[in-house]
Amino acid sequence: MLAIVIVCALLTYGGVSLFVVVFAVYPFAAEAFRIGGLPKRLIPGTIALGAFTFTMDALPGTPQIQNIIPAAFFGTNTWSAPWLGLIGACYIVAGGLTYLTWRLRQAATAGEGYGTGHIQEPEPIDDRDLPNPLVALLPLVVVGVMNLVFTYTLPVLYGPTYSVSLAGLDHPLTGPVPPNVAIWAVQLALVSGILMVFATAFPAVTRRFADGSKAAVAGALLASINTATEYGFGSVIAALPGFIAIRDALTAIPNPLINEAISVTTLAGITGSASGGLSIALAAMSGQFIAAANAAHIPLAVLHRVAAMASGGMDTLPHNGAVITLLAVTGLTHRQSYKDIFALTLIKTSAVFVVIAVYYLTGIV
Repeated sequence: MLAIVIVCALLTYGGVSLFVVVFAVYPFAAEAFRIGGLPKRLIPGTIALGAFTFTMDALPGTPQIQNIIPAAFFGTNTWSAPWLGLIGACYIVAGGLTYLTWRLRQAATAGEGYGTGHIQEPEPIDDRDLPNPLVALLPLVVVGVMNLVFTYTLPVLYGPTYSVSLAGLDHPLTGPVPPNVAIWAVQLALVSGILMVFATAFPAVTRRFADGSKAAVAGALLASINTATEYGFGSVIAALPGFIAIRDALTAIPNPLINEAISVTTLAGITGSASGGLSIALAAMSGQFIAAANAAHIPLAVLHRVAAMASGGMDTLPHNGAVITLLAVTGLTHRQSYKDIFALTLIKTSAVFVVIAVYYLTGIV
């Protein structure tokens, strides 16, 4: 289990979309669980801990969208509140692994193994001609390093604004740089990682390019359609009077950080999407959050980290697109595996309040 969590964490922190991680890690997880005699029904919870929790929004610098969205509203960057993020990540990892180990011991006591009659079983892994592990990790390291480099060099190179001249316009278009730095830095870092893959594994990439592209397109369509339906569902919910009443009621919470955490995680749960709920919450209430934080002398970096972590709390309810994709890929049902995902959801939700408590007790950022 720990090995699967580490693999998922390396991929997501290295810039791979959590949807893609599900497709990439499942064959390895199934093989490891089958050899080890672990119940297959625990695979979704294990992958969820590694891909959907601490590397998604807690660890500083993670290039996942949940860590990028707050930067556009607060003028921060993906490395905001690094110590609070690390503390929250440690809490999630410790709590999640403790829970999964307990579940595994229950299964072992009952004599439960991998099980039979499963669907969506992957093909055996071909472990011939594998690259050196350090070479395989290099693109992920490049993404993390270049994300940090671009985050701090782009504002120096561009200044406070940028301009673009287009044919047919009598004057250049201008825009602010700070709200876009987080997105630009991640995009350039991901391009750097892709170039490193081509530089270190060009023959392997070209040899399987056709088959790999087919699998990639199929996986991308499944993930995109699931996510798109969640965004559409969230937009419909956001237009209903009941949603507006809930949003207005949440503004009555006096503490700015607790107000933000409860508002974001509640809206993420209602919409079934971390990024969707976060976007809706900040679009509607970021001004209020900023004003309350300034009045309480709370750094905007703390607002960023709390918002990001809260978005990954109650978002993983049964109708969440990532959950549906994870269960579809593994060939399991909500009845078989959602209990473990929900337990991790509770741990993840509590983590943001632990981080808030640590900030108020110590002032650490």
